[in-house]
Amino acid sequence: MDQARERQHAAANSPRLTAEEELTAYRNMLLIRRFEEKAGQLYGMGHIAGFCHLYIGQEAVVTGMMMALRDGDQIITAYRDHGHMLATGMDPKGVMAELTGRRSGYSKGKGGSMHMFSVEKNFYGGHGIVGTPAPLGTGIAFANKYRGNDHVCVSFFGEGAANQGQVYESFNMASLWKLPIVYVIENNHYALGTSVERASAEWKELHHRGLAFGIPGEEIDGMDVAAVKAAGERALAYARSGKGPIILEMLTYRYRGHSMSDPAKYRTREEVKDMREHHDPIELVRQRLLEAGHDEDELRGVDRDIRARVAEAAEFAQDDAEPDPAELTTDVVA
Repeated sequence: MDQARERQHAAANSPRLTAEEELTAYRNMLLIRRFEEKAGQLYGMGHIAGFCHLYIGQEAVVTGMMMALRDGDQIITAYRDHGHMLATGMDPKGVMAELTGRRSGYSKGKGGSMHMFSVEKNFYGGHGIVGTPAPLGTGIAFANKYRGNDHVCVSFFGEGAANQGQVYESFNMASLWKLPIVYVIENNHYALGTSVERASAEWKELHHRGLAFGIPGEEIDGMDVAAVKAAGERALAYARSGKGPIILEMLTYRYRGHSMSDPAKYRTREEVKDMREHHDPIELVRQRLLEAGHDEDELRGVDRDIRARVAEAAEFAQDDAEPDPAELTTDVVA
């Protein structure tokens, strides 16, 4: 079978979204992309301080997983978290206000990029310590089982975090107690500036990291939102049925550096260009929408609407008041 026929065969057998789901995924991924681009601009202008890790390129992972979740399911993630916030339905104004340290932010302007929460949206952070989402997410899953509800926690962390000891302690407890949790490894190939090949003794199958604990795993094309949604549905059904945890390794890619302070000189421009031109998750959906009968003007209109929404969020954040100095002593455990 030649390469053209292989591609046709793969396309014919790949997961599909309905027309409505495809357009929804396009809107949601584009919102994350445009929001992160604006956040990068504001950081460069000095309106955002501290660390800022952008999600550009990885939009399909959280978008597809959120499409698979049920009401009441929870998510928790690490520091590359703005996309996760927006995917849960958190208000871009509140997210941007937190990034700029304003009082209308989700953590009252005191948490910044890595530490936002929304109990209303079942979003439990945003955590700056590498590997933290695994034990905290396992705790959330334990609470679900203890309460006897039907909820599943989805814990996102990167391939670098997959080498942390606390991750394996979490795997052991989650498997031992058959906890309802899906561990999502967002493998973007670089832990800060170190490639996964240089940092992991066995890097080709991170989804098998749980086998010693009896945890099954699956490798997914994290650049295809349809593939992510389909895998998410399978994994959530498995965890929800009482069988315990499962691991999804999402093969994805970040276009920007690890954070805004990272020039990303450890990889070639050609590598990034190839991913943008041939594997971009938003462009993949855009092409499917065009093939389904949507026209360019309609999709450009979607982009204009989202750009306007993001600009409004940025303007709101810059105009919002800074926290009252008295907030320094609130929400503190002494």
